[in-house]
Amino acid sequence: MGNTEKTEYQEALDFLFAQLPMFSRVGAAAYKPGLERVRELSDFFGNPEKKLKAIHIAGTNGKGSTSHMIAAALQAAGYKTALYTSPHLVDFRERIRINGQMIPEKDVVSFVKKWKESGYEGDRPSFFELTMIMAFEWFASEGVDYAVIETGMGGRLDSTNILTPILCVITNISPDHTQFLGHTLPEIAAEKAGIIKEGVPVVIGEADEDVEAVFRAKAAEMAAPIVEVYRNPKVSGFELKKDYSGWKGNSEMIGEFEVDLAGDYQKKNIPLALAALSELRELGVNLPTAAIKNGLKHAAESTGLAGRWNVISQSPLTICDTGHNIAGLSMNIERLKKLHIEKGAELRMLIGFVADKAIDEILDIFPGDAIYYVTNAAILRALPADDLLKKFKERGLDAEAFSSVDYAWSRLREDASPEDVVYIGGSTFIVADFLKNVECGIRNEELGMRN
Repeated sequence: MGNTEKTEYQEALDFLFAQLPMFSRVGAAAYKPGLERVRELSDFFGNPEKKLKAIHIAGTNGKGSTSHMIAAALQAAGYKTALYTSPHLVDFRERIRINGQMIPEKDVVSFVKKWKESGYEGDRPSFFELTMIMAFEWFASEGVDYAVIETGMGGRLDSTNILTPILCVITNISPDHTQFLGHTLPEIAAEKAGIIKEGVPVVIGEADEDVEAVFRAKAAEMAAPIVEVYRNPKVSGFELKKDYSGWKGNSEMIGEFEVDLAGDYQKKNIPLALAALSELRELGVNLPTAAIKNGLKHAAESTGLAGRWNVISQSPLTICDTGHNIAGLSMNIERLKKLHIEKGAELRMLIGFVADKAIDEILDIFPGDAIYYVTNAAILRALPADDLLKKFKERGLDAEAFSSVDYAWSRLREDASPEDVVYIGGSTFIVADFLKNVECGIRNEELGMRN
């Protein structure tokens, strides 16, 4: 691509990031609940969502992994498969893919130009709303067979809820974004359950008794067939691969299988993805067993998924993960404790959070014998490293603060021995900064050592 085109693309990104409010970077100021504005926006662009056969996925944790596994199986079965997820880690275009390939830069430029010249007179959309319409328009223009669409924050008032999908999926419910979605699990569940549509099957991944009642009531109200995976997971057992690169399992549906996603939480996401694929079969989608097995085995590879228990290096064992609330982090921490004990070496954790998380509750689950490198991502929402350090020190944890992910990583690399276990996380944006600025250096060093 020539310099002129690259400049046009960067200008288009600058417009999207600077001119439109973006929740993931600035927080509550960008939150625009409600569907009236986005419906007007979609009408203006010819309602591209009506041209999509969509699988709509909501939930607190696991939306991304589940979306990617479903998309990977559809791809492996030969379907032209769209995938819309958020947020991105390194490249904006990660949000918008077809068969694992990101939307071309020229199409981003073309859409932004079209928008700027459109003369649209409605309410100014949010970053999420406009990029969602960009995605839907591109998917429709490319004639995709199926579109796997992840909600943003909630469900009922989420921009993606203008869809009329063929299948709905809800992964689980735990406290997150409580200032917007509610302070109790049933309140949050009611928001997520808002994606359930009249007569459209819904697959539920995990629910306690109070949450289960919310989902069942909403499904009954909408006459939507409900599949409760936690009651019949159809997976008889899991085993972590010896190189920590994924899972092996056995399922009533497809027999023995492998998945290239490695976090402990995938033990909940995998049965959910299989149940959703089974339901798609019931809806008449041709999904051969061999295609499903191939899709799961290469899910991250074929769809471009990153940041989910990514093993970046084996020496020291270095893992990054985007888990950012207590439900997601607790499973990661349990795995880290086991690895720490197995290897008999130090556990070093490069950690940062956004400012609107329940930090005190999260820090209570962090191991007392780890060494912490506390930092902040390069976004406005980030909790300053010095503020976070105070909370670590209050708990007697061994921690030092650093002004950037790069700086924290440099110190950690100096301190670590090849036998250590290293974890980078706490926030999607910590992982994003790490992958953007650091990962290439690690990979280059490893390549150099092998040559």
